[in-house]
Amino acid sequence: MAWTRKDLLGLEDLGKEEIELILSTAESFKEVSTREIKKVPALRGKTVVNLFYEPSTRTRVSFEVAAKRLSADVINIATETSSVKKGETLIDTGKNIQALKADIIVIRHNASGAAAMLARHVDISVVNAGDGWHEHPTQALLDIFTLKEKSGKIEGLKVSIVGDIAHSRVARSNIWGLAKLGAKVTVCAPKLLIPPEIEKMGCRVTHNIDCALKDADAVNVLRMQFERDEGAAFPEQLEYFKNFGITEERLAKAKKNIVVMHPGPINRGIEMSSGVADGANSVILEQVTNGIAVRMAVLFLVAQAKDNKNESSG
Repeated sequence: MAWTRKDLLGLEDLGKEEIELILSTAESFKEVSTREIKKVPALRGKTVVNLFYEPSTRTRVSFEVAAKRLSADVINIATETSSVKKGETLIDTGKNIQALKADIIVIRHNASGAAAMLARHVDISVVNAGDGWHEHPTQALLDIFTLKEKSGKIEGLKVSIVGDIAHSRVARSNIWGLAKLGAKVTVCAPKLLIPPEIEKMGCRVTHNIDCALKDADAVNVLRMQFERDEGAAFPEQLEYFKNFGITEERLAKAKKNIVVMHPGPINRGIEMSSGVADGANSVILEQVTNGIAVRMAVLFLVAQAKDNKNESSG
């Protein structure tokens, strides 16, 4: 199949074939990173703007490296030093970026739905790099890509997502993507950190970490977002680690080859022990590497779809 969307806003709206197309395209781009000259001319002459309204290291740098490996020009806009501080709206910012003849906006925003709203108001491509508590599609895609690389498949795998589910756009995108590819997803967290009716997304819920790890082929451990704890609803950090932290002792009771994942940054001694983070089952650094290939694939596909649309309407 051919990719036809000018934007990538989330995995909820994507079909199984579209997700698989991104993964297969990423597989072909991963080889580029092993070359002595890590570049292909796929986006030569294109301009990618990273527009980040929230702090980010991994995602922003990953998108920047991905765009440069495709030979695109890259502009990074830090909103704390931009006209946003003077009151400029998101839509006005987007239209100004479009007027500068940029081709793709990669946006991270603290409001859920911000990427979709921007995409409705600009003709250029928009890629969602995380919007509020809603979705983080490229993080989920790189998680799924890494899991498929380690396990050889996604269909039929048992994947547990552990941690701050309520505030996690990563969890939502992973649930949508994994379920569509045939994985069996379990979420595990304290009751206050499980959103109501999350089972409707296609997952099961447990509040017992040992149940979550039992028979799991992979565990994706989420960062505890203590900065979002407005109502003092979060457990104490040491209490959380005692009841939900991934330790060597807990892992010893799980499948021998269980894959341990984390989107980063890790709070060691809270979400998992250092022994687990740096252990043989961990693929955390592989996720970072694979993020470049996945984001190369996304940038390439949305740009190609936009070019094809322009050609057919021209």
